[in-house]
Amino acid sequence: MAKQAFAYTALDSTGARKTGVVEAENRDTAIAQLASEGRFVLEIRAAVASASSRVQSAGRKRAPSKQELALFTRRMADLAAAGLPLDRVLEVVAEQSESVMLQEIAEETLVDVRAGMPVSQALAKHAKYFDDVFTQTLRAGEASGQFAEVAGRLADFQEKEVARRSQITSALVYPGVLSFTAVSVVIFLLTFVVPRLSGVFKDLGSDLPITTRILLDSTDFLTKNWVLVLGVLVGSFIGLRVWFATPAGGYARDSFLLRAPVIGPVIKKMTISRFARVLGTLVYGGVPILEALEIAGLSSGNRVFQKSADIVEGEVRAGRPIAEAMRDSGSFPPVLTHMVAIGEETGDLPKMLGRVSDSLDFEVDTGMRRLVALVEPIIVLSMGAFVGFVVLSVLLPIFQAQNLVK
Repeated sequence: MAKQAFAYTALDSTGARKTGVVEAENRDTAIAQLASEGRFVLEIRAAVASASSRVQSAGRKRAPSKQELALFTRRMADLAAAGLPLDRVLEVVAEQSESVMLQEIAEETLVDVRAGMPVSQALAKHAKYFDDVFTQTLRAGEASGQFAEVAGRLADFQEKEVARRSQITSALVYPGVLSFTAVSVVIFLLTFVVPRLSGVFKDLGSDLPITTRILLDSTDFLTKNWVLVLGVLVGSFIGLRVWFATPAGGYARDSFLLRAPVIGPVIKKMTISRFARVLGTLVYGGVPILEALEIAGLSSGNRVFQKSADIVEGEVRAGRPIAEAMRDSGSFPPVLTHMVAIGEETGDLPKMLGRVSDSLDFEVDTGMRRLVALVEPIIVLSMGAFVGFVVLSVLLPIFQAQNLVK
């Protein structure tokens, strides 16, 4: 029979209260095993499913969404703020979680915490879902005795990230549908309509207009070489993905995005907003400033900006104020450097960084709305221009043939 893990609370031979985990075939066997070690069991419960059962159920699991992770953190912060001990917090969070994966993570973390491990260290085992920003901030909160406050700040950060993703997704739905429709119309005209008219044009016997010849040649090439065209497109897409995964390719892509017209300023503000919010969250949690700068740079999502953050970290390590180092790097806007300077002077850097992030988020929202408003007519005009070109190419030979008949 497979062994199961049991979390227990017991008194040892000296009367001291101990917690830990024991593996046994069942609850009675676990109690007997602890009794043989001279421990008097006060409480014992099944901890997590055995490794074999977890492997068997892995196929039914799915990765938790960003929203579920934010809800996990919010529940943990609220329960801790209500005064519950951390093991009880994790037990309740595990029971409330709608995600099977997060439920198992909470149960495994509960076992580790009852064995004496800090919550941040236990969650760090699941780095795929709880990144350095989360675990390092939580660790600093535990060390300073502000676990509930720091967890609440992390929940605020995660909820803002979820809201930002949702806004971007919602803003791109209509342009995406419009683009798909435009591409579908183009493919339909080139592969279905025009090939059926090509025979009619050849029967006219006269010299075809240049627009008609271009249309017929393009259609003929696509219908005869569609496999080659599709292979080139797929190969180019895969090649770019592989190249972007390299340091040089990722840096080139991020540099291009920051310099791109119209969308570049929006991406830059979005990147700086995330950097400021992450840095403020880390500093609020008590993470040392040099470590906070490094993690915030990595979390910015842009390699060009990450390089600038590394430069700032190096200068701060050498003794320079953060605001001066940011200003000299040339990558940070004046609003950020001034607010950081005020935060350094007043000793309230997290609050100043939060204000900058909120201000930049508003500018990003405005920029996204303008961008979507600009993209929609461009797509409509482009599709209209192509359809007009096809119609013109079809009608010109007909008008030409009528003139010859007259």
